Amino acid sequence: MRIHAARVSQIAAEMVSSLTKDGVVESSSPKEMQADIEAVLGQYIRDEHEVSEKAKDMLAARNLPPGDLGKIKRLVADQRKLKLGEEAIDYLLDQLLEMLMHSAAVEEVFAEDYELRRRMREPLRRQLGDEDEIQKEVRAQLKHVEEGTALWEVEYRRMMEEIKRRKGL
Repeated sequence: MRIHAARVSQIAAEMVSSLTKDGVVESSSPKEMQADIEAVLGQYIRDEHEVSEKAKDMLAARNLPPGDLGKIKRLVADQRKLKLGEEAIDYLLDQLLEMLMHSAAVEEVFAEDYELRRRMREPLRRQLGDEDEIQKEVRAQLKHVEEGTALWEVEYRRMMEEIKRRKGL
């Protein structure tokens, strides 16, 4: 799952709203709570970027085909105990729950963990859905290029950036 840095603030604001609207979480400073959530999401983005870069470096150093990037990326992520893809939501929810329990901005939590997870999961799922939509759109435009080739990688990145720019991401 890729979280766009431009959307971190929006996701965090939705989470704060969801957690505080029914008194599930009592916060003396919702802005500080939002900043704490943004910090967790930002750290995940940085970690995911580091994993991607390390995987690309390993791919180049070992002279492996570009199609092995996903496999190498999963291996590097496993070494760093970072979850990617569908597992990323549960990983992030674990991190966010831990942050809520230790945040100075959170005074009291009145709900069970499963309820907190449910409320924080929706903004992350919407982000994942948006990412899937963008990937489908890019793949549809690259039908004529063979996946896994160097040309595909270059065109995929270019199209992804173009679509993200169009959608304001």
